[in-house]
This record gives sequence, structure tokens and C-alpha cells, in this order.
Amino acid sequence: MSEGKPIECTAAVAYAPNKPLTIEKIIVEAPKTDEIRVKILKSALCHTDAFTLSGEDNEWPASDFKPVILGHEAAGIIESVGPEVTDLAVGDHVILLYTAECGECKFCLDDRTNLCIKVRSTQGKGVMPDGTTRFKTLKGEPIYHFMGCSTFSDYTVVSKHSAVKIDKDFDLEKAALLGCGVATGFGAAGYKGIGAAKKQNQITEGSSVAVFGLGAVGCSVLEGARAAGAKKIIAVDTNDKKEEWARSFGATDFVNPTKLPEGEDIVSKLVSMSDDGFGIDFTYDCTGNVNVMNNALMASARGTGISTVIGVAPAGAQISVRPFYLIVGRTWTGIAFGNIKGKSEMNKLIEASNQGVLSLEKYITHKREFKEINTAFEDLHSGDCLRTVFDY
Repeated sequence: MSEGKPIECTAAVAYAPNKPLTIEKIIVEAPKTDEIRVKILKSALCHTDAFTLSGEDNEWPASDFKPVILGHEAAGIIESVGPEVTDLAVGDHVILLYTAECGECKFCLDDRTNLCIKVRSTQGKGVMPDGTTRFKTLKGEPIYHFMGCSTFSDYTVVSKHSAVKIDKDFDLEKAALLGCGVATGFGAAGYKGIGAAKKQNQITEGSSVAVFGLGAVGCSVLEGARAAGAKKIIAVDTNDKKEEWARSFGATDFVNPTKLPEGEDIVSKLVSMSDDGFGIDFTYDCTGNVNVMNNALMASARGTGISTVIGVAPAGAQISVRPFYLIVGRTWTGIAFGNIKGKSEMNKLIEASNQGVLSLEKYITHKREFKEINTAFEDLHSGDCLRTVFDY
């Protein structure tokens, strides 16, 4: 066991919504019981980071925005461990997990879900399980944690349940992407029984699929659908420039809903593209737009269609639909982190990458030094960025 001492390092701190992050020196305290401290080597910027920074996040609203270190897609090396950490050791390469896996709680013991509750109640409040933070300014003021990860810092402290050990030969740049977006989309497809397959919504061979929203999550759903053997894979986005991306990840068709003929909407268009005219077998919302969620449901096949909500909507947003659409057999469901259990299933994603089934390198469209993080937020909203990976 190595308990370590407080470390002074560089971090990007969010002090207010819709404001640039402040790059400054902070103090990262030593890990306590059941905690590890990780030196971050590679981290990626996800839309969820930008969503929280916007002030629309229900757990981090603009009305109660506290100083926080964002970031949750990352890989690094364990620098020190706290007491009672036996499954991880100094020097281990790890991917951080915003969806923990303790292996003991009710949900971890249930194959159908990955929503571990071991650290969730305190994670949502921006603190460690003991109710305190491990970050502080040089003046001693607390800085809060984000999604149990806080990767926009040279060093971070996380629960032992929020990291998974990986092979040291696996590229950490690729590994960082498996902390959220790509794992979420690929897992949602249920390839080879992982992730969503345990919720009985695995894409089946020869089926039809429609994916709304072509960021990293949407593109990874496309790639998962291709890997699962879907016959028709329809990518839906309002940005025509994303068609090339979509087809490279497996889309057989591309539809821009803003450019349909007069009198035709996206629901009728997708239904008309189905083999039997009854709708699409599997639809996915990756936008966080409640109207798109409704359209995805209505475009799914009556009787057997499954529509999955992946995108996170702003605080207070609600979805609604005529009960008839559900009564006739459609299933409306939601998923977090692709329903992947991070500790027990991560190696299956790494195996898919090593076999060329999951092309992680294609999602890295931008690379920047960590000090350029505010420019990376601009990249994210530019329409030509899937993932920016930071070099620390």
C-alpha cells in the first residue's frame, strides 16, 4: 500500500456556468480508505462536460454552481492507493468509470443493469463517499468532484469502484475514449452479449436501425449496429457534413430531417424505409432533444420495435407520447453507459478494439495540449469534432 501525500498540480476549474475554465495550480489530497489517486495521461472532452458547464445539468444547475473539476473520459496510472484497496496497485493502468461497479450492491448483482449504487448518492453531490472533497485551491478552498472522476487535472482521486485495470500494452489514448461516449454507443448496440443485450434490446442480425444524432455516441451506435449484423442502418442528422462519418462507421443510409420533401416528416420517412412498412426495429436518440426522442419512438416498428433514449435532456425537460404508440407493442427504454458493467466488461470492449471491430482511433478527430482545453470546447461545438484528446 502507498498512501501518498498531498500533491500540487495543474487543473482546469469551472467556477461559473458558461465561462471559460480557469487553468491553475491546486492541491490534490492523498487517497483515503477505498480510494486511489491517479495520474491522468490522456483525457477526452465529452458533450456531457459542456452540458454541465452550460448550467442546464439537473445535478449541477446554474443556480447552485460550485467550483468543480469537470472531465470523465480518461486513462492514467495509479500513483498511490488508500487503505483497504487490494484489487488495484500503484503502477496499474486504469480507465476511470463514471458508472462505478462495486460488485456487491443490488444492481451490480443484477445482470440487467449497470447502475451501481455504492457511490452514486455522494457522486451526484460532487463529493467523495465520506462527504468531503480531495481537491482544494492553494488558498485552501474546496473544489468539487464531477461524475466521480474529475479528469481535467494532472491528478485525481476516485473510489476504487470507479476505475478498472487494463493491460499496460493497450494505448491509453484509445483507452480514454472507453470511459464514456464510445463505450456508451457501442454498448447500447449489445454486440456479442455485452451492455444493452442484458436488457433484452440487443440489435439482431438482419434488423433495421435508425440513429438520431451523429456525435461520438451516435457514431458508435452505428459501428455497434454494423458489428451486430444489422441490414439497414440509417443515420439521422441535420448536418450534411456528418454523412461521410456516418457511412464510415457503418450507416447504409443518411437522412437530413430538415431537407425532406414538403408534407413528409422524419417519422413517415423512416417508416417508409423499413422493409415491411411497419417501422424500424431499433431506434436510438443520441441528441438529448425530447422532440427527437418522441420521433424515434414513433418511427420504431409497431409490435416489436425498441426505442432507446441515450441523450441527456436539460433539467426540467419532459417527454410525452400518445399511449397508443406503446399499447401497440413498442418498447421505450433508456440506457446509461451502454448498460456496460465497467469492471467486468471493459476487457470485452478492448478485445473488440484489438480485433478491429471497434475503431477507436477514428473517433479522435482532434488532439490538443491540456492547456488548450477552452479551445477544445469550441471544437466540440464546431460540427466537425467527435473527440478531442488531451495530452497532459
